[in-house]
Amino acid sequence: MNTLKETLNYTFYLNDSISFSVKTILFTLVILFLANIFLKTVKKIATRKLPEEDKYKFATIFTYLKYLTYLILLLVILNYNGVKVTAIITSAAALLLGVGLALQTFFQDVISGIFILFDQSLHVDDIIEIEGKVGKVTKISLRTTKAVTIENKVLVIPNHLYLTNTLYNYTQNGNVTREFIYVGVAYGSDVQLVKSLLIKAANTTKGILKKPEPKVFFDEFGDSALQFKLVFSIKDSFQVIEPKSDLHFEIDRLFREHAITIPFPQRDVRVYKS
Repeated sequence: MNTLKETLNYTFYLNDSISFSVKTILFTLVILFLANIFLKTVKKIATRKLPEEDKYKFATIFTYLKYLTYLILLLVILNYNGVKVTAIITSAAALLLGVGLALQTFFQDVISGIFILFDQSLHVDDIIEIEGKVGKVTKISLRTTKAVTIENKVLVIPNHLYLTNTLYNYTQNGNVTREFIYVGVAYGSDVQLVKSLLIKAANTTKGILKKPEPKVFFDEFGDSALQFKLVFSIKDSFQVIEPKSDLHFEIDRLFREHAITIPFPQRDVRVYKS
């Protein structure tokens, strides 16, 4: 028993002011082991509801968290053994401040990425609009989100933009989205005929769903035209440009066939002679 006690109390001297006993070293190893188990448990709990592909994205974050925890524990143990950690922290404060300022946006992106993955507000293949740009999400990482536009251009979106801008997710409630176009016809036109022609054009255009049924609303009496709003649904809003173009062609054909005029703004100019 005395031998064990002597072994545990045996001390290694680094210099006159810093020393470590075997007992302290063993205690440190036990604390680090328990901290490792604790962090693994936290990681498991935090990611248990995430899809498998998203769990791997947190590996880097938890690695940093583990090293930070180890560093704090070591500083506490050093302080317990008489090492003046205050001087170490003070000397490194200026460097840490500069690094923190330089990485401020980076950390904003990472934190935003964590929020996105945890609340599941965004998924791969979602169609989104942010800052007037529309794209289909192809990859979500901790720092950026990648999306492809209709023109096949890649958008690399820093995740912190989701905290400072309004994000429109066209497909969060499903793939079917409602679209609309405005059509103006000349005063004196048969409005019931206009309504039936607009619905006929929508029902015969490829890509536009018949359920829910297209609807026509008499929007307003405009300055130069009677304004109608045609509302319809499509299954792939990312490709809306093609059915909208086909719909415009069909409306123009039907209006010409039935002598429905789409007016243009007109102005009367009067010249007075003095």
